[in-house]
Amino acid sequence: MLKLIGVYLSPYTRRVGISLELLGLPFEHLALSNANQADEIREYNPMVRVPALVCEDGAVLIESGAILDYLDELVPTERRLVPKSGIARREVLQLVAWSTGACEKMVVNHYEINRRPEDKIFRDYTDRNMGQIAAALQVVEARARETGGWLYGDRIGQADITAVSVYEFGRRVLPQLYEGAPYPALEALCARAAETYPIFAETRA
Repeated sequence: MLKLIGVYLSPYTRRVGISLELLGLPFEHLALSNANQADEIREYNPMVRVPALVCEDGAVLIESGAILDYLDELVPTERRLVPKSGIARREVLQLVAWSTGACEKMVVNHYEINRRPEDKIFRDYTDRNMGQIAAALQVVEARARETGGWLYGDRIGQADITAVSVYEFGRRVLPQLYEGAPYPALEALCARAAETYPIFAETRA
């Protein structure tokens, strides 16, 4: 059985966990946090980062993008969460990239703003990050408005899973990003995902 290492507070771990469920792949979840369970995580990833995935043959994969690519190889082509090739693959991966790009900056700003003493925060840097996050989210928001449903095609895919995981992470750690409700289509996408697939609600931190 596959084994997923990491807590769902991490949007990267969460998108892997949701993908495993939607693909119908049985797995064991070890909800280990690198904040206070570093030694346990180090057994799977010496960098003490999550997620990590233990494959059935014992190999350990790190980085959510590599893990998700592997999971898509385990299912028939028509069930993949990212199309196998062509324009569809390129467009889905670009949507994913906008969300993960925003997420990288969210993580940085979370630590800068929420973990540093007030007088040690580099505001020019955090403000620039906020602008980058907003720009990325607006791209995904525009796509969500355009489709009015799933972000690509007529069924849920990795673009949706990643967008919801990242958007809800940002709502938790940087609520100031969402003042004035600037992303109604992304809010609707989150609601649609949770209503359609209970795993989205079950994995909310």
